[in-house]
Amino acid sequence: MEIKKTNLGNQGLVVPVIGLGCMGMTGFEEGHMYGPADEKEAIATIHRSLELGGNFLDTADLYGPLKNEQLIAKAIQGKREKYIIASKFGWEIDDNNKVTWAINGQKKYVKKALERSLKNLGTDYIDLYYLHRLDKNTPVEETVEAMSELVKEGKVGYLGLSEVSSETARRAHAVHPITAVQSEYSLFERTVEERGVLQTLDELGIGFVAYSPLGRGFLSGQIRSIDDLPENDFRRAIPRFQQEYFYKNIELVQAIEQMASAKNVTSSQLALAWIISKGILPIPGTKRTKYVEQNIAATAIELSPDDLSKLESIVPLGTDTGKPYDEFSMGLID
Repeated sequence: MEIKKTNLGNQGLVVPVIGLGCMGMTGFEEGHMYGPADEKEAIATIHRSLELGGNFLDTADLYGPLKNEQLIAKAIQGKREKYIIASKFGWEIDDNNKVTWAINGQKKYVKKALERSLKNLGTDYIDLYYLHRLDKNTPVEETVEAMSELVKEGKVGYLGLSEVSSETARRAHAVHPITAVQSEYSLFERTVEERGVLQTLDELGIGFVAYSPLGRGFLSGQIRSIDDLPENDFRRAIPRFQQEYFYKNIELVQAIEQMASAKNVTSSQLALAWIISKGILPIPGTKRTKYVEQNIAATAIELSPDDLSKLESIVPLGTDTGKPYDEFSMGLID
């Protein structure tokens, strides 16, 4: 099966209709993001994805920190040109490779972060380079101006932003064409739609990339109780996974599962097919070959207008499924 390709934005970047989120492939210095990591299996997952046509990898200097990019360097060694790599910067990482938890979009830092990412990825260019979160103390124009210099130098192919408002997207795009905006988006999380961000991106010709397209694992149907999450899993601190929302969300998942089984697909595949049918690029994260195969198979699912409206009637726009982050992280969304 050959994955369909699509234009991400209108600046010339062509990618498969599904990407591979690599964040969970490495642990995190303050505990594991999504349970323990297994480097060998992670690399096998990246290789299997490529065999199936899934060559768009999403990482960031924050993940690990730095370890995720280093893992990808191992996986792509000798095959760099076969992959499209997206990475991100903005969470400040100091000279001891520790995250300071400040956001830094200053010109000097942009350059420093890129050089460090190139070194960790073992490459001399990054296809798509995102500002991970808006630095609210630095005008976005200044950050994008610095990023555009990296394009001129040939070290970056295309520019992206993450979790930004319509206004920020417009201001940034006026300085240098933005190819993609990445935000959380799934049947459980449609804030960008409610806020009109998708419409703005459409109007500007900017592509939209959906991270956590399975509602941080909820829509996989594999989480039935809080105890299904490892003890140091960061999702335990998220409102969406707290008791008052948890069981309500499980009911929504069960309704989605019923619809999926009638179509002979998994609930994850149905949730991904829904996103793809909207012309949005999902980047589900996985560190196992089995799941990358299932996710890529979702690209072949055809959904009728009836299917789409049925799905959206299960979780109508505006459904409160609980906030996707704790208070600190919510405050960093533009």
